[in-house]
Amino acid sequence: MSNTSSSPAVVPFQEEVSIPGALRDRASAKPDLTIIERRVAGVWQEVTASQFQQQVTRLARGLVAWGLEPGDVVAIMGRTSYEWTLVDFAVWAAGGIPVPIYETSSAEQIAWIASDSGAVLAFVETDEHAARLAEAAVASVRETVTFAALDALADRGADVDPSVVANRTAALRGSDLATVIYTSGTTGRPKGVELTHGNFVYLARNGARSDLYEVVSVPGARTLLFMPLAHVFARFIEVLCVVEAGTLGHSADTRNLVADLQSYRPTFLLAVPRVFEKVYNSAAQKAAGGVKKRIFSWATKVAIAFSRAQNDGGTPSASLRAAHRIAMRLVLGKLREAMGGRLRYAVSGGAPLGQRLGHFYRGLDVTVLEGYGMTETTAPTTVNRPKDIRIGTVGPAYPGTSVRVTDDAEIQVFGPHVFRGYRGNPEATAEAFTEDGWLRTGDLGSLDDAGYLTITGRSKEIIITAGGKNVAPAILEDRLRGHPLVSQVVVVGDQRPFIGALVTIDTEMLPGWLAGKGLPPMSVAEAIQDPQVRASLVKATQRANRAVSRAESIRRIRLLDVDFTEANGYLTPSLKVKRALVHRDFTAPTEEIYATGGPAIDVPDPA
Repeated sequence: MSNTSSSPAVVPFQEEVSIPGALRDRASAKPDLTIIERRVAGVWQEVTASQFQQQVTRLARGLVAWGLEPGDVVAIMGRTSYEWTLVDFAVWAAGGIPVPIYETSSAEQIAWIASDSGAVLAFVETDEHAARLAEAAVASVRETVTFAALDALADRGADVDPSVVANRTAALRGSDLATVIYTSGTTGRPKGVELTHGNFVYLARNGARSDLYEVVSVPGARTLLFMPLAHVFARFIEVLCVVEAGTLGHSADTRNLVADLQSYRPTFLLAVPRVFEKVYNSAAQKAAGGVKKRIFSWATKVAIAFSRAQNDGGTPSASLRAAHRIAMRLVLGKLREAMGGRLRYAVSGGAPLGQRLGHFYRGLDVTVLEGYGMTETTAPTTVNRPKDIRIGTVGPAYPGTSVRVTDDAEIQVFGPHVFRGYRGNPEATAEAFTEDGWLRTGDLGSLDDAGYLTITGRSKEIIITAGGKNVAPAILEDRLRGHPLVSQVVVVGDQRPFIGALVTIDTEMLPGWLAGKGLPPMSVAEAIQDPQVRASLVKATQRANRAVSRAESIRRIRLLDVDFTEANGYLTPSLKVKRALVHRDFTAPTEEIYATGGPAIDVPDPA
């Protein structure tokens, strides 16, 4: 086994290039190239590089007229939209530092981010966002502007010479601060991660001009962005498409995502594993009974077998290819059409996808490239390659970066994409790095002989049972979440005699699942008492347990009648469970796992 994975840079770090400078260069070289498609009155309208550059400059002139000085911080709060991206680039062009705020953030969270970053101006999507910002009462914020008022702000810059903006852009360097992204954090106040212009441009250029070319840079490559732009992954893709490769579209409301996918027809997407789980579970639910269910199950098995046969350069047999053609016509092709019909690649990060889903999607000709990264690495730091995918891993080092795994299994990262520090927190910054300058991620993993990384958990989440067994909860949780009824799982058992799990129910999937089983409608409280529901979740737990030894397996589960959501504070905006909060607030259900009898359910060894 190796302990270091490095990929050579295709493009070196360029100190002279900033994000708005890279847009300027692209607009100059290819002014008529479509880089964004904007939805107006239900129709996707092309926006060329020169048109976007002109709009950016116009709004940046308005910012200069408003009084924005180089280095001033500007908060942006709203759903994923063309306006969000326009404001982002205009602030950069004027020499400012845009700081994103999740549109779901509370007044208290807004107050912390805006005040800690020192924001002087705030852009918000709606009047409701503006009201929340006003409630936050941030002394440094002098004005709040809604997206609807962007034209009015731009008009204020009519007397500002465009050369003022051009000079501010030209003065920016790769090492200059581009943004501060506040990690959503599962404990304590979020830390402000300072990312530079060079962090983004370096990753964008190395991704677009490397062996990832066929994902993002081939003619016709296009993506529909629906993740929040407050998330570093979405922000990186925004920069990549605008300054380097591909065409960018925005989808503000996931409730309209299927319709947007079908009209926009992306060739690649980025998402967290939960999205891929939902797509699969929804399709399975629609084929809930009788012949349809048998056909769907058969098609699923064919897709997975077809993908597995391609491992290590293999070729599916003639009979498997024939079965795959039939499965595509009956089931799999319809799923592809639901995602727009042209989707070839999806990039997944944030949590393990699992081999079953990875093979399923590749079996319907959508290759999911699992990757790994964090806010501190400007998103990607490893990713599977289109021509050498190892499902179950998160790939080798991203072009121009290095990853190593220490003797105690911690993943550490090095390269020009690593952040420069936490805002106003030198102690935390110093703790984040080793003596030789590598970033301590706090994540655990292993590297195979080809340099492909596998994530095994987080060092702070490792559970040590009373018997001294070290257990990484992520493996069990990710597998159990694959059941259509399961929304969230928190594995427990630190200093306990065995491993247990708190399990919440997916309220969106519950009605369809019950109907498919011939059961009447039920509330969540009723469902967790139903014998068939409980039996199905026990079987799902037994399947999850196959991934670990008996000493690491879940012995009892406690079903909860409340979910963990962002709204009730148990999930971060990036959909990570706040474990410390769950452990604090759900001590009684946890204790019931270890009590004799009671509402917890035994999970016996499979027969």
